Amino acid sequence: MSQPSSPVEISTRAQTPDLRLPDDIIVIVLNGAQRGHRVRLVDRLRVGKAPENDLVLSDDTVSRQHCELERSAQGVLVRDLGSTNHTRVGRAAVQEAVVESGTTISVGGVDLSLRVEPRQAVILPSESHKFGEALGHSISMRTIFGVLERIAPTDASILLEGETGTGKDVLARSIHQISQRREKPFVVVDCGAVSYSLIESELFGHERGAFTGAVSLRQGAFELAGHGTVFLDEVGELPLDVQPKLLRVLESAEFRRVGGNKVLRAEARVVAATKRDLKLEVERGKFREDLYFRLAVVPVTVPPLRSRREDIPQLIERFVELARKRDSASASITLSSATVAALAAHDWPGNVRELRNVLDRAIYIATAGGEREVRIVDLPVAAGAGHADATSFEAGRSYRDVREQFESDFERRYVSWLLERHAGNISAAAREARMDRKHLYDLARRHGLREGRS
Repeated sequence: MSQPSSPVEISTRAQTPDLRLPDDIIVIVLNGAQRGHRVRLVDRLRVGKAPENDLVLSDDTVSRQHCELERSAQGVLVRDLGSTNHTRVGRAAVQEAVVESGTTISVGGVDLSLRVEPRQAVILPSESHKFGEALGHSISMRTIFGVLERIAPTDASILLEGETGTGKDVLARSIHQISQRREKPFVVVDCGAVSYSLIESELFGHERGAFTGAVSLRQGAFELAGHGTVFLDEVGELPLDVQPKLLRVLESAEFRRVGGNKVLRAEARVVAATKRDLKLEVERGKFREDLYFRLAVVPVTVPPLRSRREDIPQLIERFVELARKRDSASASITLSSATVAALAAHDWPGNVRELRNVLDRAIYIATAGGEREVRIVDLPVAAGAGHADATSFEAGRSYRDVREQFESDFERRYVSWLLERHAGNISAAAREARMDRKHLYDLARRHGLREGRS
């Protein structure tokens, strides 16, 4: 291959690294069949339809060997390789050009974006087992604590991702408590709980008469927070038509109340959380990519409890401590080692929230019975758990027969468990299950279970 005629010097000699260069440049496909595909430009990247290229584009407008991107001290050298439909920067077809990161290059009918990906600092796990109100002995949680200890005092937007119940709300409050804004308000907006028609008012407020039912002026979350923190819980549920309005506020730090003309300053820091995979939502067109990048300045993924079981004993200790403070009758309550082991062995599909609910229920039951030790905790049956034949079927049986068998088995096991919890007391069991006492009595007799006291 001939050397380029541009002034860029290509040398194989070892040179002192240019510290002005970005650490990584990512080439992102913006349209076509490979939309969203990302490739790292380390030194040189060849683009084309042929399979031997570094970035293979299947679009009919792309030549087999279309162009080449090469990193240099001046930027990125774009070199066309004699393509049929040209390589363009903007509207200009180029044979050779040096461009900066952030430029969009058109390869035939496919657009490629060059973006800088800053070097990710290696942050060691925190030496502390807690961050504000959040707890965790595990490496995964202490790594998160290490990141947040550095980021919390700044004004950077943080996106907390993870399954429901992993403690994203606790981390958000802890970030606020450790930040420079801790004396200011912490305002929560549950984007999944607010009705579609009111979400904009919830965020930005409204003027009197702005819409039917707006009988008085109302301040929104950004106005109420002032210089504090706005926590956007379940931000993935935000309607598409509201997303650009939120993006505009985040970028301009200004907003207007619904129905108002006065421009107000948005001084609050934003922490967001979601159980959705927002990158996937962006690819599906359900979440704006620019808003995602604006919220995820510091993305943090909170691991599920089943992947950090070593944290469970510490969480149990904390929840028991809270129960003792909440109710004097629970002051002397303890947990047996068998109970702790059973809790630690469970998968916890509902994560930390489910653990706390199950533990609170067990403590209430033990306290009501005058016991000082929680010995047995009734754990919910996880999907796929239970009997060995729970997922096995017999050939030749009808759907109706199989379903009736499974329903009958469920009834028998549930009623047996329920009556055992209440020592056979039908009335108490029916109250807990929120079912008619006579219906429960009939179920118990049908399955030959002891009726006990009524």
